[in-house]
Amino acid sequence: MMRWIHLALLLIARPCFSDDGHEMEEFLKREYSLSKPYQGIGSSGSSHWELMGDAMVTIDQVRLTPDMQSKQGAVWSRMPCHLKDWELQVHFKIHGQGKKNLNGDGLAIWYTKERMEPGPVFGNQDNFTGLGVFVDTYPNEEKYLEAQKKRYTPRSERIFPYVIAMIGNGTISYDHDRDGRPTELGGCNAMVRNLKHDTFLFIRYVRRRLTVMIDIDGQHEWRDCLDIPGVRLPEGYYFGASALTGDLSDNHDLISLKLYQLTVLRSKLEEEEEEEEIKVPSVDNVDLLRPYTTNEGMSGVAIFFTALFSMLGLFLLIVVGLVLYSHWSESRRKRFY
Repeated sequence: MMRWIHLALLLIARPCFSDDGHEMEEFLKREYSLSKPYQGIGSSGSSHWELMGDAMVTIDQVRLTPDMQSKQGAVWSRMPCHLKDWELQVHFKIHGQGKKNLNGDGLAIWYTKERMEPGPVFGNQDNFTGLGVFVDTYPNEEKYLEAQKKRYTPRSERIFPYVIAMIGNGTISYDHDRDGRPTELGGCNAMVRNLKHDTFLFIRYVRRRLTVMIDIDGQHEWRDCLDIPGVRLPEGYYFGASALTGDLSDNHDLISLKLYQLTVLRSKLEEEEEEEEIKVPSVDNVDLLRPYTTNEGMSGVAIFFTALFSMLGLFLLIVVGLVLYSHWSESRRKRFY
């Protein structure tokens, strides 16, 4: 009997390493996790999870949206999370009939103060308070720039689908037209649509450091997406997942969401530094309200006129220089005669 108890404990607690090499342990927190069988979700008051909008439960997944236009759905934890350090592993699937750039819009994973509030940000409200990690499948900014007769620079162009993270403090709006560029902490491309193998998203918050990784190649290996120190997230927020479709659509499926409590050793100095209660989400050394400036290159017409006026300006300078030199030479000759 003791042997089976020991094996069970090994399944829910396992050692791992933080980004700075410190050893820690993971403990699966079932009350904040969502996995098969999805018994009683949304229909039972005793369930830890609640459905919203067009989300539905099937045998194999929680379908946040079907592959239909103008749908939005979500699933939210009913229990606020009071863990200081945690790790979230998300098993998801995005698939549909639409071809490249004819699908949308994407899904989001949330750790926020608010819950069960539908809205335009991947099925959740705008001006949220907390963390959002977005798997964006449609390039809105590309269409926006085309309408403005502008283009990306090679350095700023993205390949979609694209994963980004954003911290909101309740007053910061997600810029849908620019795919969240003004407020993103970082991101990476992630070709996750219509794959035959499993796709995973990994979010870790430990020692005020936010790390996001993806496993989408079917190799069971995590690939770095972003790693941001100095992220301050309050305790007592809610986990959730949401998705949205508009004129374009996809099936957005959540297969599992597993939360692990991380036990991390801290020095006395680190404990003292982290004693201060965090009340508002923020990021050290990052101005979340910074103005957004695009880096588009100039059009061909703009380049032509820039070159033309530059040549005219240079020609004018040469003429002025020759006139001044002529006057100087003439006055110099007069002094000698």
